[in-house]
Amino acid sequence: MNKLSEGACLEAIKKGQLFHAVVANAFEIKIEDYGFFVCTAIHDGHILREELIKNCVLSPDERLYEEDPYTGELIASMPITLIALDSRYEYDLNRPAATCVYKDAWGKQVWSEPLSKQLEYASIEKHAIFYRVLDEIITKIESLHGNCLVYDIHSYNHLRMETELTPPTFNIGTEQLDTKRWGSMIKHWHKSLARVELPNIETRSAIDEVFFGRGYLSTFVKQHFKNTLVLPTEVKKVFMDEQTGVPYPLVLNDLKATLKEVILSNALFFSKQHIPKASSIKTKLLSSQIESVVLALDKDLFKLAKGIETLAYINPKNLVREQKRFFARNYNYQPEFTYRQLDINPFEFREKLYRLPGGDITDISIQEMYRDVIDSFATKIDLLASVGTEKFLYNSLKYYGEPSDDDIRMANFLLYAKPFGETQERNIDAIEAKKQFLVALEDYNISCKVKVTHKIIASAMVDNSRKTIFINKLIKMNQMEMDALIQHELGVHMVTTVNADLQQLKVFKLGLPGNTYTQEGLAILAEYMSGNINLPRLKMLALRVIAVKMMISQNNFSHTFRALMNDYDINQNDAFRLTARVYRAGGFTKDYLYLRGVNDALKAYEKGSLNGLYVGKTAFNYLKTIDEMTERGMVDKPTYLPIYLLNEQKVKSNPILDYLMYSAH
Repeated sequence: MNKLSEGACLEAIKKGQLFHAVVANAFEIKIEDYGFFVCTAIHDGHILREELIKNCVLSPDERLYEEDPYTGELIASMPITLIALDSRYEYDLNRPAATCVYKDAWGKQVWSEPLSKQLEYASIEKHAIFYRVLDEIITKIESLHGNCLVYDIHSYNHLRMETELTPPTFNIGTEQLDTKRWGSMIKHWHKSLARVELPNIETRSAIDEVFFGRGYLSTFVKQHFKNTLVLPTEVKKVFMDEQTGVPYPLVLNDLKATLKEVILSNALFFSKQHIPKASSIKTKLLSSQIESVVLALDKDLFKLAKGIETLAYINPKNLVREQKRFFARNYNYQPEFTYRQLDINPFEFREKLYRLPGGDITDISIQEMYRDVIDSFATKIDLLASVGTEKFLYNSLKYYGEPSDDDIRMANFLLYAKPFGETQERNIDAIEAKKQFLVALEDYNISCKVKVTHKIIASAMVDNSRKTIFINKLIKMNQMEMDALIQHELGVHMVTTVNADLQQLKVFKLGLPGNTYTQEGLAILAEYMSGNINLPRLKMLALRVIAVKMMISQNNFSHTFRALMNDYDINQNDAFRLTARVYRAGGFTKDYLYLRGVNDALKAYEKGSLNGLYVGKTAFNYLKTIDEMTERGMVDKPTYLPIYLLNEQKVKSNPILDYLMYSAH
């Protein structure tokens, strides 16, 4: 982070420059965009000048107890922030200059000997620098927007308080506010905070219950600016152990994410009344610039994790030979599949992953997304390191999970459906399939390779790193199955691969956690919405769920194979392929996700636009974050989309299929 003098900082603000710096070694200032609202955390600091430490009677822990640690983190996602680095015990920014240096505080003496005038003046001058910078920022904002809004965030100790009521989680101090002029804003802020939910914590909001907003920051703004509202807000220290200062990371992260939403919602409410030219979309209130730390992390993460594709390591190399042996021995044989060797040291990989500076990202939504990706790859490398061993099933369960009771219920519902419609002849082989893929690629205007291979179990698959569609040499398909395969592999898997290549952030090439079930769900949805799905296809997806469940409970290849043939009337080739899919590498549970994925994809489709999910290898859980980043200009809208979304309507399908899809859903 840069360091600026007061003069350089003031000049940068006057010129409207964007910057992130420490000013006068006293406070941190970030201006990502000259919007109309500012967030401050003036008691977040803990630093004492070296010449003061020896004279301070209080221990660091005693000082920390009365400071407001982590309040800077609570506002870090916002575009304009001022966060104190110096301790309030050096000078309190919420007191006027004349009394900002404590002699005693909270009943305790602060200094062993009275401070010299020189030492005291140095502290008072830092206090003055802060307010000259704040003055310049608000002046700039009022000149641009007419009105300004300041969120003055503090925290407070509550365990020592003796009150009949449980102290509020949030307290708004309004004593210095013009409640007639700003009444609706205060009410909206109060109601927004009252709706905040935190894990295992009962929350409520109050006005002037434990604090009254008498601090100097409010006084200063009121004296100097007529068109700026300050909302002094105290947050109860539920996000940390107030005795030790140790944070509760889960609560803190939830609070950071929630406050981001609440501040943006309240700022948007303010803008509708007082900033008529401001955007009506709350995410537009945030910066469109990607932090340099995000770009650096994204680059390092991609360099480390690119090319780690699960299927490349778990597809058996000797599938055809083992199938022949299995049939030759009358199904009484446990196939011994062989796999590609892992060419990555898993221990070094994990170490490098967790050295990546995910915690340095200030925007909480983006920070959590990258942290989740890092955790996901740490789990994924465990999966790949155990291919062909007894540990693989455990790691597969850890990474993909297992079918739930609802998944089994949904599968059985589809399997009990009576056959209907005519059965088409399967007269399309791999060569013809390749030709049809090449024609479809021209329709999509996408350039990629199409190859026929005997090294995959699936009918086809997309290799993201090589931008290649592989077709199983042994397939035999009818035209509906062929059209469905094109919608599935090209319309979703290849489309998201190509879109990811066009993004500045390469995390969308690597894949977000949950991208497998999202991708497969979207792919099955594309088959359905384009009118290329039938009951046999749905039953095959259901059988994958059943096969995974049998694999987990029985762990016997022959038993699962025979059950699929005898109980579900599957021919031996299809039964072998399905059994091999779930037993490969030691027990691969991924296949149950297809049915769950299309269920969730259908729900998402009914709620709103799915376009954000096509920017790359995304996941349902991150659609809100992706949409926000797209609105902010950090992520490009998808260049390519599946045909059914471009047509904006579903091809008419059989009403029985509609019933089955929506009943299962």
